[in-house]
Amino acid sequence: MMAKKQLRIGLVGYGFMGRTHSNGYKRVPDFFPELEYQPVLKAVCGRSEEKTKAFAEQWGYESYETDWEKLIARDDIDAIDICTPNDTHAPISIAAAKAGKMVLCEKPIGRTAAEGEEMVKAVEDAGVANTIWYNYRRLPAVSLAKKIIDSGKLGKIFHYRANFLQDWTINADVPQGGAGLWRLDAAAAGSGVTGDLLAHCIDTAIWLNGNIKDVSAMTETFVKERMHSGTGKKEPVTIDDACTFFCHFDNGSLGLFESTRYARGHKALYTFEINGENASIRWDLHDLNRLEYFDHADEGEVRGWRTIHVTDGEHPYMDHWWVPGLIIGYEHSFVHQVADFLKCLQEGKPCEPTFRSALETAKVCDAVLASAAEKCWKDV
Repeated sequence: MMAKKQLRIGLVGYGFMGRTHSNGYKRVPDFFPELEYQPVLKAVCGRSEEKTKAFAEQWGYESYETDWEKLIARDDIDAIDICTPNDTHAPISIAAAKAGKMVLCEKPIGRTAAEGEEMVKAVEDAGVANTIWYNYRRLPAVSLAKKIIDSGKLGKIFHYRANFLQDWTINADVPQGGAGLWRLDAAAAGSGVTGDLLAHCIDTAIWLNGNIKDVSAMTETFVKERMHSGTGKKEPVTIDDACTFFCHFDNGSLGLFESTRYARGHKALYTFEINGENASIRWDLHDLNRLEYFDHADEGEVRGWRTIHVTDGEHPYMDHWWVPGLIIGYEHSFVHQVADFLKCLQEGKPCEPTFRSALETAKVCDAVLASAAEKCWKDV
């Protein structure tokens, strides 16, 4: 067997995303054996030495650090993977790029497009491989949707609609800030549901349907003050709890996007539907192995929505898993992103979405927030 090339990973952050990424690195060699590169879990970095050490032992990292600058300075690290709050994405990415390290960064690229611009410049000036973890692209049913759209089967696209609904911040006693609740702190997160949830919807939409031209948005913050974990005092909440926006795509289609953390009964409802001249498709994260498809060319008496169970070997990624009919899950999207990054590295190609590609999503998010604040249409 040919000896594998090592890709030595330095992971920053040991929370939820740290686990998903680590799982991806560990499973890739078993299910994508044809790849020339093999990830090596070299070191993990976190602020708490006790927790970082425990994470390293649990997931099989060879060592750990408590200072990300020391991690970047190590000669035995090829790639820095950033799984930290949004306010640290830019400084860590820029420092890693300047040190000649490849950079893989959790979404969104930064708190604002301006931060994203700095990150793009850093990786492009350094000429290092880079990608942003918009993992939903890598679910087989979503990738199949891309394949169907690109084939022209839908014809001219008229409508794109998506939502991402949660309910975990309804209680006014939930504090803002701190290690577990930084997403409610604008200083750390940049924005609320717009940058956290709608960014996923926007990235998928741009990938499937092309760039967004302009937006008209409204946002709402339902709980105006929350206790801040850092100060121990009640402080104004400056993130958006809910956001809805309309848009025009460059291809002439109309878009409708909605996200909230105040939809009781929804933990992570992410759906999209695309209506074309000849056919329509729709997808639901809660049933992620199925893609619904309507083709007007079907005979009238049997015309209707059909469900494609995306588990056959001819479907995207599925030839690497089980036999037809057996499903995969959320975690596999991260395995696929690792596999795609390694394949692109092997072929000398950029792994989408690159920092530059992900910057487009950041620009849309900025325009959405500006539109809501100024109550007017905004160009992207």
